[in-house]
Amino acid sequence: MATPGTNPIVTFDGVHKTFGRFRALNGVSLSVGRGERIVICGPSGSGKSTLVRCINRLEAIDSGRLTVDGIDLDGDVRAIRAVRRKTAMVFQSLNLFPHLTALGNAAFAPESALGLSRGEAEARAMRYLARVHVLDQADKYPGQLSGGQQQRVAIARALAMEPEILLFDEPTSALDPEMTREVLDAMIEIAREGRTMIVVTHEMGFARAVADRILFMDGGEIVEDAPPSAFFEAPRQERTRAFLAQILGH
Repeated sequence: MATPGTNPIVTFDGVHKTFGRFRALNGVSLSVGRGERIVICGPSGSGKSTLVRCINRLEAIDSGRLTVDGIDLDGDVRAIRAVRRKTAMVFQSLNLFPHLTALGNAAFAPESALGLSRGEAEARAMRYLARVHVLDQADKYPGQLSGGQQQRVAIARALAMEPEILLFDEPTSALDPEMTREVLDAMIEIAREGRTMIVVTHEMGFARAVADRILFMDGGEIVEDAPPSAFFEAPRQERTRAFLAQILGH
């Protein structure tokens, strides 16, 4: 486990983000160590997805400072491009290209964004399709795959960029329980590889098994930041306790 603030790869320093009158991030400060596995949870509208989307500049911050692997995300186009080469995101929507096969989806970004040859991109894509156990689906189109298979292809697509930071925004929220298990099992395997992972999810079993730290967000703020044992057994804040009682059913 990386120690927070030691060799940080992502640093938020007093970050604010608003959408109209809605304050999504309210002075957030956070340091994520290289190789650390962070799970972020919280109620709807708490700012957790916005926080993750700011890391690869899908959302621009309004004020404060955000650095990713030493790069200041201040709006400079070159900085944004550099950060996006270091990050990859898996979304809650199963947003594969419908006209490309699973192999084509996973090979697209390495070829188009990284400049690999078609053969190199496909070889890399096949390696990561195998990594998440869908290599046998390589020639199928998204419409021929189950939701769980589609999301595992999306994970392979993210891995094929060989990013330093993997971002997940509620990757199982659109799936039924059986498919959720398939995807979480794949994510648990990936987490063992030591890559930096920041995961927005309400899957508390996954959080307990994988996370180095769990963050609870509410009202655009990080209310609780603790290792799993302390988070589940002795949360400090009443808001955290109420959330856990609701999500865990006790």
